[in-house]
Amino acid sequence: MNISKPLTLLVVAFFSFAMAYAQDVELTKKDSIVQSYWLVSLGTNVVDDSGDEFGRLFDIGDAWNAVPYPSRLSFGRYFKNGLGLEAIGSYNKYKEGKIVDNNVNPEDVDYWGLDFRVSYDLNMILGHMGFFDPYVGIGAGYTDANNQGRGTYNAVLGFRTWLSDHWGLDFNSTGKWAMDTENATNHIQHAIGVAYRFDVEKGLSRKGEEKLALLQEMEKEQQRVQDSIAKAEEEARLLAERLQKEKEAAELAAAEKAKREAEEARRDALQTKINDLGNVYFKLNSSYLTSKDKELLDQLVVIMNDEPGLKIRVTAHTDSRGTEKYNQWLSERRAERTVDYVISKGISADRISHEAFGETQLVNECADGVYCTEDKHAKNRRSEFIIIEF
Repeated sequence: MNISKPLTLLVVAFFSFAMAYAQDVELTKKDSIVQSYWLVSLGTNVVDDSGDEFGRLFDIGDAWNAVPYPSRLSFGRYFKNGLGLEAIGSYNKYKEGKIVDNNVNPEDVDYWGLDFRVSYDLNMILGHMGFFDPYVGIGAGYTDANNQGRGTYNAVLGFRTWLSDHWGLDFNSTGKWAMDTENATNHIQHAIGVAYRFDVEKGLSRKGEEKLALLQEMEKEQQRVQDSIAKAEEEARLLAERLQKEKEAAELAAAEKAKREAEEARRDALQTKINDLGNVYFKLNSSYLTSKDKELLDQLVVIMNDEPGLKIRVTAHTDSRGTEKYNQWLSERRAERTVDYVISKGISADRISHEAFGETQLVNECADGVYCTEDKHAKNRRSEFIIIEF
């Protein structure tokens, strides 16, 4: 029986389907990544020049020096090959009473630094990790610290976390070794800042390159069929295998998506059930629970007993009256009392945590200097409940 004609029709039909499928496999914004850009960042810095900064890295209370305002500015250029050049200016102040060069500092002393560095994007080795962008670098600079100028050799370790194509946060720590080792000491400078990148040039991510390769391969397959229909039997078999793999992958992806959607729906329903209980509201300048508050928390305990895997976080807040420091302390007390009551009802401590926000998350316009009725202020004196695991 001559099967070449049916096979030819089958191959043509298959490639017609493949071209229709290829129209759905398109490159999108998600398939592109930032490859080169200019960067400017503004933030703050912390200097540890205690004399034992590499032995006691986190001696915050005795050795870390910082000023309460933006104190670090950087500007740089980053290239497609992962290398970056950056200039950094920073200011700080050695505080009276801190440990500097193994001695208690007798008075406040200015710190100035100007540094230049070459950095390398570790994503070039690790593969693109989305918003997480680690890097290492080396460089040199000049520092005027403790009334003494010094040249330094620098080494940096840090990462940036990108919130969008342009905006992100920069975290890094730099070791600075004095060139004049006889008259100057080494120190560490930590920094955090808001980063903005511009003149951004983007390219395909690894996933985007795979998509492009898939599209190109489909076009080549179609061209090969048009050029040599005689190879229809073998090509049909190979393409059928590929189609089966793609179908299985699509079914697996659909199943995983359905599972995620079901979990999200269950989480939303559970959060709605908790939200329907309402919030715990406190009296002015009070962190004590009323009998009504305890009834609400008893209902929350019932829900948590019905859902053994449920973990929640209590967020506590105040109105804007009073100082920020007092309101932060008061919200912490409210959070602790709320959590302690739930734990007293038999809920394990590892299932309920808390976080205090003071007056930073008002639900209305009642900020400092704004006149509001007591009813409006009362809406801000609250404890809320957020699911963190279920």
